[in-house]
Amino acid sequence: MKKVLLSLTIAALGGLSLSAASKDADPVLMTVNKKPVKLSEFAYLYQKNNAQQLATQPIDEYLDLFVVYKLKVADAEAAGIAENEAFVNEYAGYKRDLSEPYLVDQAARDSLVHSIYDRLKTEVDVSHIMVERPYGAKATAAKKAMLDSLRTEIIAGRADFATVADTYSIDPAAKQNHGHMGYIVAGAFPYTFEDAAYSTAVGEISPVIETQFGYHIVKVNATRKAQGQVKVQHILKLTRGLSEEEQTVKKAQIDSLYTVLKNGADFDEVAKAESEDPGSARNGGRMDWFSTGRMVPEFEATSFALANGEISEPFATAYGYHIVKRLDWKQIDSYEDMAPRINAMIDRDDRQYIPVRAKTRQLRAKYNTTINQAIVDDVRNTISQYGRLDSTLVASLVADERTIITLDGADEEITVGDIFAALPSHFSAMPADDANGSFLQRLEEVADEASVNAERENLAKENTEYRNLLNEYRDGMLLFEISDRNVWTRSKEDTEGIKAYFDANKAKYATWTVPKFKGYVVFATSDSIKDAAQSYIAANNIANENLVEALRGEFGKDVKVERVLAAEGDNAIIDGLAFGKPAPSPTGKWIAYFAHAGKVIDQPEEVADERGAITTDYQNALEQEWIKSLKKKYKVKVNQKVLKEYKASIEATK
Repeated sequence: MKKVLLSLTIAALGGLSLSAASKDADPVLMTVNKKPVKLSEFAYLYQKNNAQQLATQPIDEYLDLFVVYKLKVADAEAAGIAENEAFVNEYAGYKRDLSEPYLVDQAARDSLVHSIYDRLKTEVDVSHIMVERPYGAKATAAKKAMLDSLRTEIIAGRADFATVADTYSIDPAAKQNHGHMGYIVAGAFPYTFEDAAYSTAVGEISPVIETQFGYHIVKVNATRKAQGQVKVQHILKLTRGLSEEEQTVKKAQIDSLYTVLKNGADFDEVAKAESEDPGSARNGGRMDWFSTGRMVPEFEATSFALANGEISEPFATAYGYHIVKRLDWKQIDSYEDMAPRINAMIDRDDRQYIPVRAKTRQLRAKYNTTINQAIVDDVRNTISQYGRLDSTLVASLVADERTIITLDGADEEITVGDIFAALPSHFSAMPADDANGSFLQRLEEVADEASVNAERENLAKENTEYRNLLNEYRDGMLLFEISDRNVWTRSKEDTEGIKAYFDANKAKYATWTVPKFKGYVVFATSDSIKDAAQSYIAANNIANENLVEALRGEFGKDVKVERVLAAEGDNAIIDGLAFGKPAPSPTGKWIAYFAHAGKVIDQPEEVADERGAITTDYQNALEQEWIKSLKKKYKVKVNQKVLKEYKASIEATK
């Protein structure tokens, strides 16, 4: 279904206070086919419509348009469009997307942004040990317990952190750095890792944490004030993967370039000509601003140690030999400048869920979302006694109709069967411990989802802004579909109807000031094919409507057909064929052509001769006929008292 909205609406929000309109803060302004329409909806659309206009539209004039709009929506509802599967799915998707900003704790989000900005002022020197994150409850518990025991041994002084990292860490860099990562900054690592680094005191080791990469313990070695950001340009000679002899050549090359630079050569020109870093060489070796933790340690240390304008001696990294020139340095940007970037960073990792979880906790309290612990214990005991979760047990649990989750004010109650019916297929074959863990996890997820869904349903009742946006989109979808059925598609498919309309209004379109040639031009790739096409048409008595298909079937891509309606001077080929002008020289592949079934006419003879204007007028006629029928079909009752009070409130604001 196309996402086309009513022209009465635009994207901005607006609203005047309705308190003066009635003792009821949002009274019913009218009923359309017995369906109430709140004053807030009318006021919302009226003000948005006026935002598009050069002059304010009178309320009574807009009211007429609004009534027609609502009549069409009523007709769409009566036609069952709102129950159509495609409509339901699109509307549900829009409703879900529209509700998302209302389902986030904005205060928690703002606090998170401030927290990250404050962390950016400090850098933390950390070491870590990472072990794999296996599948299954028992394996997971065992791996976490092992890492926790290693932590205990290190804290007790019975084991050395670096030695344990060498032995147990699966971080590929551990063999070289013994677990030492150096200084890190906020936003460079998964949130749980960052949080452990910034929450653990210097000299201490964090509890076991989990990231998408595995389980970790993090040791904080030191902290320092943020070094800020540095901008450099560099020259690189790559050595990775080269033999010792080849690396020696690269070292000689970088030393030679250093000498050239010290003698006054332009760094930009040397970098463009000699650097083997494809990302920066074309820009004279210039790189974007970077802070701690963004580059390999040797490159970072050298860049920050230089003074602005200073050029380093050649040095080596894992990539090769470098020369760096420091261009500038600055502290971290202001909060106002950083906030948009921090928000974008939040949306890229797990910390985006912190404000969502905060809101979900509020909603579970708001709706008193309750999990029946007695039933939970009974289900877990059943799984444990059975020994494993398999398809037979899942089938019996899916049939369990006991209510396990309840919410205040929600019509839906969630049963044990609902929980197990929604589990992925691989849950039908797992050990009892894993099954119970997955069951509890899914139970909490469903309780969260149910609370969010309850809020999503109530938003339209509690939030006028949201309700108006939602109604606007829904009605716009309905309006598009019903208008397409009754006007747009009908005007294209109702050939008899549009012909009758033209015949009845032919004089209206007799506006040509010059005659026009009407007919077909057949083009060919050679004179012989042109002659053959003419003979073929004559011999087979081909009707005009079948001309394209017939010639394409007989001559393929050597012939093309164009329907033409052109006055003298519009088309050089037509001028030659119909108006006695010299024929133009052929160009391209279509070197031969002839006219077929053509004649010169003074005024339009049929719909095709003036299709655009006739179709538009026919659509307008269908629209007016439809509106007339709607006014007879559906009853509209306007509350004049509410309307009068609203007019007065508008006048009072002028």
